[in-house]
Amino acid sequence: MEIFSNLFKRSKGYCLSIYLACFFLLFMSYAQLNAKVLKAGVGNNHKVLEQIDTLKKTPNFIIIFCDNLGYGDIEPFGSKVIRTPELNRMAKEGRKFTHFLVTAGVCTPSRASIMTGCYSQRVGMHVNPRDGLVLRPISPYGLSPEEVTIAEVLKSVGYKTGLIGKWHLGDQPEFLPNNQGFDYFYGIPYSDDMTQEVGQRIGTKFNGSNWPPLPVMENSKVVQAGVDRNLLTKDYTEKALEFIDQNQNTPFFLYLPQAMPGSTTKPFASEAFKGKSKGGPWGDSVEELDWSVGQIMDKLEQLGIDENTIVVFTSDNGAPMTDDPESTVRGTNFPLSGRGYTTAEGAFRVPTIFWWPGTVPAGSVSEEMATTMDFLPTFALLSGAKVPQDRIIDGKNILPLILGEKDAKTPHDVFYYYYMDQLQAIRSGQWKLFLPLKEFKVHPYFKEGEENQPLLFNVVNDVTSSHNLAAEKPEIVKSLTELAAIAKNDLGNSGQPGLNQRSPGKMDHPVPVLMK
Repeated sequence: MEIFSNLFKRSKGYCLSIYLACFFLLFMSYAQLNAKVLKAGVGNNHKVLEQIDTLKKTPNFIIIFCDNLGYGDIEPFGSKVIRTPELNRMAKEGRKFTHFLVTAGVCTPSRASIMTGCYSQRVGMHVNPRDGLVLRPISPYGLSPEEVTIAEVLKSVGYKTGLIGKWHLGDQPEFLPNNQGFDYFYGIPYSDDMTQEVGQRIGTKFNGSNWPPLPVMENSKVVQAGVDRNLLTKDYTEKALEFIDQNQNTPFFLYLPQAMPGSTTKPFASEAFKGKSKGGPWGDSVEELDWSVGQIMDKLEQLGIDENTIVVFTSDNGAPMTDDPESTVRGTNFPLSGRGYTTAEGAFRVPTIFWWPGTVPAGSVSEEMATTMDFLPTFALLSGAKVPQDRIIDGKNILPLILGEKDAKTPHDVFYYYYMDQLQAIRSGQWKLFLPLKEFKVHPYFKEGEENQPLLFNVVNDVTSSHNLAAEKPEIVKSLTELAAIAKNDLGNSGQPGLNQRSPGKMDHPVPVLMK
């Protein structure tokens, strides 16, 4: 005891030094956090500075990514037919984004962007010679394992990562979610309309005769073959609630790409919702998605982690629609122009709501341009992770827009509208220019065999993109055309490769995903 007593006496002088050093380190950590948030664009707004305490704690992230949900399919964005009380609540308590853009009018390339923070043309997921514009079952192509996904970024700083729902970035083992940064995967590796029955009908095209029964996977194992699609939304929701429960005490990232409303002519819904909506089968599926959102918000509140969780509700692209722009038979993008699967505004601009109680200003609206590519750098900032520095990342930090900082503006000077490998339109600020084209496969305005001219729309004031101002604004047409030339050089155009494109993943001898 005397030895320890003497040691303590000799070291007393050091104790105060150690205490002061620890205090100094804690102070510097707090100052660095404040500096990082301020550098990100939060600025000196007093209200935002009061939110620093919230930002100090690492938030959870949930992205709910619907399939083919149109801009006008939910009440917060104008639907008068489909009932979405939970999304009304989410918008009332959160923040709507009315100019939120995806990077493609179809599934695979749009999902590649949300994963990588890049245009799909950047990562080689916009088209391939075997599948065309979206991946099919048994494809040799997929998202390259060399890409750094948002899941890998967040996992690097201790997040638990889960994907529940539709993947559609490659069904071969090296391309699946567990090899792309996700600790847990439950869902279908491609689109729910790519069934064995469809494969038999198309025969040798896309190797359809070998397509397996529609598989539901848990991690690398098929647990259901020939799944009942009516139960997908309910099943995914229950799995999502389990994931939240299991990870409530650790930072987590949940990516929930729902299968509905989907690509079929009659979407699916469980018995509790089937036949209940005035919007028909499409409305049934959307109203069940609305229920799902409510279940997730309720679970977060029950666990007391709602104020430390960012939930984003959005869609992978606009609705396919019928000839009637306001019909709900195949969804509606009204009042925006055009259908999904194109470069129309209705294909690229999607309904989006951010919900972060106590931090996001309730009942507010952002009219600034933002994109799904922005999730990766923004979530990296909030989590303390690093954005990859060894490659181009096209996404930007949109934290000031999410927080509703006064006078916050879009960080994007320009945005590109590609159809597969063809640049068809470009946006800067309020102006969207459709470039004149000699050839095209699909176009929302131009007709095959007819001469076409530039189309310039003010997509802020002219919501329906009805008034071509190209003749009145030649200087804007010239400026956007020059920006388009930069895009083509960077990301390629119509068969000509760009200087900064990366390759997709590719493997030899792909095999069907089968239950064993």
